Formats: sequence, C-alpha cells, structure tokens
Amino acid sequence: MNIDDLLTPLGLDARNQQAGTLAVCSPIDGAEIARVPECTTQDAHLAIDAAQEAFMAWRTVPAPRRGELVRLLGDELRANKQALGRLVSMEAGKILAEGTGEVQEMIDICDFAVGLSRQLYGLTIASERPGHRMMETWHPLGVVGVISAFNFPVAVWSWNTALAIVCGDAVVWKPSEKTPLTALACQALFDRAAAKFGNAPAKLSQVLIGGREIGQALAAHHRVALVSATGSTRMGRELSPIVAARFGRCLLELGGNNAIIVGPTADLDMALRGILFGAVGTAGQRCTSTRRLIVHESVADELVARLKQAYDSARIGSPLEPDTLVGPLIDRAAYDGMQRALESARRQGGKATGGERRLADEYPQAWYVEPALVEMPAQTEVVLQETFAPILYVMRYKTFDEAVDMQNGVPQGLSSAIFTNDLREAEQFMSVTGSDCGIANVNIGTSGAEIGGAFGGEKETGGGRESGSDAWKAYMRRATNTINYSRELPLAQGITFGSDT
Repeated sequence: MNIDDLLTPLGLDARNQQAGTLAVCSPIDGAEIARVPECTTQDAHLAIDAAQEAFMAWRTVPAPRRGELVRLLGDELRANKQALGRLVSMEAGKILAEGTGEVQEMIDICDFAVGLSRQLYGLTIASERPGHRMMETWHPLGVVGVISAFNFPVAVWSWNTALAIVCGDAVVWKPSEKTPLTALACQALFDRAAAKFGNAPAKLSQVLIGGREIGQALAAHHRVALVSATGSTRMGRELSPIVAARFGRCLLELGGNNAIIVGPTADLDMALRGILFGAVGTAGQRCTSTRRLIVHESVADELVARLKQAYDSARIGSPLEPDTLVGPLIDRAAYDGMQRALESARRQGGKATGGERRLADEYPQAWYVEPALVEMPAQTEVVLQETFAPILYVMRYKTFDEAVDMQNGVPQGLSSAIFTNDLREAEQFMSVTGSDCGIANVNIGTSGAEIGGAFGGEKETGGGRESGSDAWKAYMRRATNTINYSRELPLAQGITFGSDT
C-alpha cells in the first residue's frame, strides 16, 4: 500500500507530509516515505503557552464530561485501527500483528480512562480532633509534556493522554523524530474526536516534531507541570535534573534489562513460547524485551537446544507480510550497537549463535538481523547493559537464591518473569526477597503488559508508573482538607496556645 493511501483516511494531507525538512524513512526498506515540518524552540514555547490556556478552561469541565472526549477518541481509533496499525508497521518496523495490537492498546486505555472519569476518588480520614472531618481531594495538575520513543510510537502517548485528559490536563507531545507520521495521525484523530465533542478548548492536545532541543524545552518550561518521558537511561539522566531544578514532576520509564528464570519444574513448552516472543518480538526493541535467560542447570541443555530450533524457524522479513515474526531493526545505529555488544560478549567468554545481517541483497538500506542467542559463563559486564536488539544472554544456575541474585544484579528494574510449577519459588519470586522489578510475572514472559496494571520499574528504569491501577494520580495534584463543624478550635497533637492555656 502506498503511504498516501494510509495518510488520507487518517486525516492527514499527504501533500503536507512532503513539505518539511525532517526525512522519515521506513525501516522496512530504508526508503524515504515523507518529509515533515520541524518545530523550533520558539514553537514549543508558544505551544506550551497555548496548552496552559486550554488547561485553564478544561480543568473546570466535570470529569465525566471529560471522559466523553476520550470515549470519542476511542471510537476514532476503533474505526481506524487497521490503517493506523499499518502505519505503525511502516514507520516503526513492527509486524502487522504488533502494529494493530498497539492500536488495540490505545483503545483499551481509552476504555479504562472513560471509566476512570467517574472514579477519581479521594479519601475520608479520621481526625484526632472532635467535630472535625478530614479528607483529600484531587485536582487537575496542568500541562503534561509527553516524550515518547520510536518502539511504541502511539501506545505510550495514549497511556499518558487518555489519563491526562480525564484528569483535566492539557498535553504537549514530542514523539521520536524517527516516527513522526504516526504522531501526526494520532493528533488528527484526536482533532476529529474534539470536533465531535463540540466545546473542547483549542490546543488541548498538540504535537511538536523535532529533536532533543524540543524535549529540553518541555523539561525546562515552568508551565509544564509533569514531564512523562519514555526512552533510554541516558535521556532520563539528561532531562530529570532540568525538571528537578524548577521543582517540576518527572514520570520516567527508561531502560529495561529483563530476565526470565526457568526453574527445574517449569513447563518447558510454555517457557519456550514466552521466551521466544519476549526475545525476538519487535526485533528485541521493546523496553520489556527478554534480554537474559537464567535457567536451571538440570533443564538448560534441553531448553537451549529447543530455543535454537525455534530461532531457526522464526521467519525474518518485511513486517507487512503476514507470516513474518521478526522485522527489521529501526536503523543502522541499532545494527551497529548490536554488533558491538556481540563482540564484547565473545571477548567476555560468550558463545554466540546468530546475530548476522539478513536480507541485505533484497533490502540494502534496511537492517534485518538474525536474532542472537549467547551462552555466557557468567553475568559479565556486557550482560549488565541494555542493548536494544534481539540478543538473549543465557546463563545457568544451581540454587534459587543464586537465580534471584542474578535477576536483581543489574542496574535496571523493569520487567521480570519466572517459569516454575513450584509454589514456593513462585511466591518468593513475587515477595520482598524476590524480584526487585516493577513487573514480576509467573508463567508468562516479560513482554506484553496489560493496560489495567501500572506500568514501569525501579532503579535505572526511573520509578515512574503509567497506564492502569492508580497511575492517574501522577496527573493530578492532591489537597488535604480539614473541616471544623464544631464550635471549638482545638489544635492537633493536643497543643494549647494563648487563651486556651
């Protein structure tokens, strides 16, 4: 399908996507598919000022009414699921099932947020003073700046935006400069929903296309109450001090170095499927991709042999073909990073299978690779680093405590999993003495989180939480209220003062 045939139904004028300075290349074949206009820092400041004005009006709209706008956005996404999903595949290189699955994730979070719009609950708190009632209330926060990465070019925006809108906030979004078309399409669908809504303030949601300077402008601007940033640990280290210097809020979802433990009682058929999708899905370019396999020595030989067979059968090719399981890396830099990691692993005693470039004759400007399986003697320096590519490091263990120590012995703390039929192992893995990650799964893999749970992790992953559970609280400000309905004025802690003595 021609790119223009996708853009028009999604509300974009194809001619306008050839008038800019930022070249958009598809990782499928390396070909340029669009040129989009880039924003300046001044554009960003103007957008933030407009968003603040929109927020001032939107915050007064009742939350259930705000939820109606998100419901309409969900309807637009349902109607355009196939087209937007295909655009995700063309621009980010995901296979079609993952592209449309990402749009389904957007639909799901809209449904979640619509229900949430009637459930922004506070607490009633027991007061120590007679004749007093204490409670907490939640109010809209302000302008939310969203910075997203190429690997989930639309879902991450929706996690933030659906919640922010029902919470009463305005949103300014800086997508990855590698995937601007999907961002512009999402904004066009939001604009359609807003037109049907009828009285949403202008500039309630905006997109800023550009590089690092746009992200830095969001981080530095005093009117951006919350910066929600998804990306590398390096990016988080650069942005968070800028936000902290002005006492703003940061919601960080950064690197992951996710492990699966396979115990001696594990169902190896189930484990094999979970490992394969986690390690090679999205060509290893998910923050929740499985990067480490910690397998008990009693089942290691069998599992590794079966994994090698499964890797050999995983079809590598264009993500637009229905039987493809492994699409391309996003660009040459990702390929080079993968090769450097494999070279380091070999120097540190690793035995690598796979990792070679594929389809270079057919797609000379694209970067398809064979997923790599690397048997390591220990958790060496290269294993501690996240490489955004399909590399799975395999290590063996003897005792369960050893496995948990290896799982936790990396700087990142996003997702983790164990395959076991031992109840004690499963419970300990989820306990305080088990996984130190924000996500800890039993008998499912590390990748593929549902929107109902809060998503995020600890340590160098950043500590932020997006999507479900009570993640909505990040997009609001809390006030503690005390009401005195008595005829006295007692002080807390039994303090007496002045004429009360």
